[in-house]
Amino acid sequence: MQAKTGQQQTNAVPQFNNASVHDPSVIKVKDTYYVFGSHLAAAKTTDFMNWTQISSGVQDGNPLIPNVTTELAETLEWAQSDTLWAPDVIQLPDGRFYMYYNACKGDSPLSAMGVAVADDIEGPYKDLGIMLKSGMWGQPSEDGTIYDATIHPNVVDPHVFFDKNDELWMVYGSYSGGIYILKMNPKTGFPYPDQGYGKKLLGANHSRIEGPYMLYSPDTDYYYLFLSYGGLDASGGYNIRVVRSQAPDGPFEDAAGHEMTSVGGPDGTFFDDEAIAPYGVKLMGNVEFGNVEGETPGRGTAYVSPGHNSAYFDEVGGQYYLIFHTRFPGRGESHEIRVHQMFMNEDGWPVVAPHRYSGEEIGAYDKAELIGDYKFIRHGKDITAQVKKSTLIHLAEDGTISGSESGRWSFTGDNQVEITLGDSEFRGVFLRQWDGGTSRNVIVFSALSASGEAVWGSHVAVTEQQ
Repeated sequence: MQAKTGQQQTNAVPQFNNASVHDPSVIKVKDTYYVFGSHLAAAKTTDFMNWTQISSGVQDGNPLIPNVTTELAETLEWAQSDTLWAPDVIQLPDGRFYMYYNACKGDSPLSAMGVAVADDIEGPYKDLGIMLKSGMWGQPSEDGTIYDATIHPNVVDPHVFFDKNDELWMVYGSYSGGIYILKMNPKTGFPYPDQGYGKKLLGANHSRIEGPYMLYSPDTDYYYLFLSYGGLDASGGYNIRVVRSQAPDGPFEDAAGHEMTSVGGPDGTFFDDEAIAPYGVKLMGNVEFGNVEGETPGRGTAYVSPGHNSAYFDEVGGQYYLIFHTRFPGRGESHEIRVHQMFMNEDGWPVVAPHRYSGEEIGAYDKAELIGDYKFIRHGKDITAQVKKSTLIHLAEDGTISGSESGRWSFTGDNQVEITLGDSEFRGVFLRQWDGGTSRNVIVFSALSASGEAVWGSHVAVTEQQ
């Protein structure tokens, strides 16, 4: 990982304009990033910090699909729904923009997925038709067999992407029979024929796994499949996970080497979170960094049910970004977009910066500036509505860790960290970030264990002011 100079060192307050897009899926067009999400919502930004809302609401007059209630009437009728769920937009070789839309009844996998096309990223999009259906109880499904929701997918949450060989794929699915992948025709935007629902990657028996998103890393030559476990609402314990493979259609493994194809609830179960919680690298869940005595009072990183992410790799700058929606403590079901930077650790797994992206670049640090008290978070592997609040640890000059955790730490290269807590070793990076809860730039760390557990640390800001 190459260190960069010139990262933000002053305490100039970064500016943010927030927007609300549930299940944000990102695409870059020229110098602008767009996210498209559920309920036909969309927003745009040039810096991942200041967002402009473009649209929201499945009603006629929405600029994306101005006559949506008639244009997508067949989809809404099949799904017995008046709204649309998480879409994805991609630009295909003909230069046009293809929106993969979907609707679902909600309390069952009665769903339809189709594609609409536009000459401009902001629309208007015209329907090309439905490509997949699910939930046809007692009737033949897309693969010719009678539909069975414990093994067949719910046809929602698409992500369409090109692999490193410029072949087109679509990964999709939510709960029900799991996550599936299809080969797509880049000339038509539709799946190649005779694939049925495609190839199953993981999940079964209504396991709470959804929101798949694929990102290829040229740095590691892996495909990273991001997933959301749990329920999306404030009490659902939504959390972001990732697995990886050297092929876009798997097999995928987690950091502990678990092969994910068989991961799913046992036969006869429904929403069995305990069966799936040990599997997949958990990058982040419910979290709250508190304030300690002497710090400027305020609320920094404090998330409830963060999830349904997309991800972006900037080939020019070599930077990785995680884009997701989140709820917040004490704010019910209201939600906003958040973007955090990611870094690949020495084991080739992404670690997520603890605070939202504010333009920072990773740098070369001196050991002396890393020593001190940190607010510390263990994300664990559980699926829980509990908000995990920070505790205090101390990184000492002699390499010991004390406080709420005991162990050792070491610093190598420009910014690499290795932390040992009990039998677990965590590898990741140090970074300097803006902490909105203390209104200071602070040193942070993010690291991941071999079992797929993430830890975060944010330097206590009292020492930063001395």
